[in-house]
Amino acid sequence: MMVYLKCFNLLSEEYENGLLINERRTYFHNQYPFRIFPEKKLEKINFSNVTILYGGNGSGKSTILKIIAEKLNAKGHDGSGEMFQSYVNCCSYEMTYEVPDEIKIIKSDDVFDYIYNVKRINNRMFNKREALLKEYFDCKSTKIRDINDYQSIKNEVDAKRMSPASFIRERMLNKDVLEQSNGESALMYFISEIKDNGIYLLDEPENSMSASMQLKLTKFLEESARFFNCQFIIATHSPFILGMKDTTIYDLDSIPVVTRNWWDLENMKIYYNFFKDHEEKFENNNISL
Repeated sequence: MMVYLKCFNLLSEEYENGLLINERRTYFHNQYPFRIFPEKKLEKINFSNVTILYGGNGSGKSTILKIIAEKLNAKGHDGSGEMFQSYVNCCSYEMTYEVPDEIKIIKSDDVFDYIYNVKRINNRMFNKREALLKEYFDCKSTKIRDINDYQSIKNEVDAKRMSPASFIRERMLNKDVLEQSNGESALMYFISEIKDNGIYLLDEPENSMSASMQLKLTKFLEESARFFNCQFIIATHSPFILGMKDTTIYDLDSIPVVTRNWWDLENMKIYYNFFKDHEEKFENNNISL
């Protein structure tokens, strides 16, 4: 399994203080992303084939992805302010001898934008479907007199031999898009964006996905890492993604930040205890996966 990015160095508290003083920025009210990671005693992140940044809201996991994306000039990274850029400029990293074909960050907003565009397509298709339904009944009740009007004759013949659904389906474009749920659209977005031989920074990819879709995404990520030379750095809460094979998990809720097995994470223990307390309900209903 491939590792392109070996490690990334954040700034120590001493370095941050010196930088802020030298640049006379201590009077700035917003010093983001300064002051976040020294409190967690996190200065260096060592990466494996799949590295997961785990923590609650405000723990800094998305900030780390953004810093790495900015430093590596990853595709999809947003422009940053002057303070953020000053921080990033002083960070350092180490690559292996292998060179990735691309480095890309995929944010929740990117997925939401894609889903929104799919919905816009779906809305246009809904309007088109309504127009085709009207056309179907018009053709079914009207006899075409002009034998040279091929399309009208075809529509009349089709209307008489087809159900309304078949008539519409044959004339609709992008049928698959129309039938996709938000989770299916999100999964298709990841499949289309993640290529072979790349570094991918994923910010809470489970958003908009049901449990079953998260399982499918997890399988896709595992196969991409194992067979297609992808390296992943993922910020996530998803128990399914946390349970991926051969991962390094940084617990950003811990001070100092440490690496843990997924089953040792606090939220995973809460899930376990909840289902353990209700185990008989599953057994009594003969639930099988």
